[in-house]
Amino acid sequence: MRERQVKLFRNGRNQAVRIPVEFEMPGDTAIMHREGNRLIIEPVKRQTLSEVLASLEPLDEDFPDISDDDLLPLDDVDL
Repeated sequence: MRERQVKLFRNGRNQAVRIPVEFEMPGDTAIMHREGNRLIIEPVKRQTLSEVLASLEPLDEDFPDISDDDLLPLDDVDL
């Protein structure tokens, strides 16, 4: 495991640490938690669209039937 001594500093009322370039993480947010006397910082994994859709609750409402009879005909489109 790579190690590097870093300086702690104050940023307003918060204690902060500058993350050296070799430890940079993707994105602009992270998850931090404590394990004993260690602070663990992990990047937030971005969810794919499939994962987001799979996490949604099913809808409990019935949608009305819509008839195409009242719609105007589609125009042919030449590309």
